[in-house]
Amino acid sequence: MTPGPRLDRIDMKILVELQKNGRITNVNLADAVGLSPSPCLLRVKRLEQAGYIAGYGATISLPKLGETITVFTEITLTDHTKEYFIRFETALKRVEEVVECHLVSGGYDYLVKFVTRGLTHYQSLIEDMLDRNIGISKYFSYIVIKSPIQKSEYPLRTLFDV
Repeated sequence: MTPGPRLDRIDMKILVELQKNGRITNVNLADAVGLSPSPCLLRVKRLEQAGYIAGYGATISLPKLGETITVFTEITLTDHTKEYFIRFETALKRVEEVVECHLVSGGYDYLVKFVTRGLTHYQSLIEDMLDRNIGISKYFSYIVIKSPIQKSEYPLRTLFDV
């Protein structure tokens, strides 16, 4: 990916504010970052066009909707060729219950986060993945009991001295 235009402190402050509240009005955003509304809106549009802002969305409260479980799964592939990685990742993209997938270093290949209706639902997903022979050698599941810290914002101020 090619880097976009160089960002200054005001651009970074805009990103920090939009992470906190993607629905903030342009007038309030401009006030928060020390600009007048027109130049602020131009900067936001530039950040969007350059791909620094990938999108806007709502944070959903799953417990309000019903019972779910979150499971982190360590997955080791049968083989470590490019074809196996591609086959596995392609198959996993089709599983709606997969909300994160990370290729990692260490004792296994992937760390995958599932959100399902329950343990039976999760187990049927895993069994289906094994039946489809997408290259899984072994897996270990970790059911989340409690998530005391969940952040949707990146620590931009710390990472980039904003």
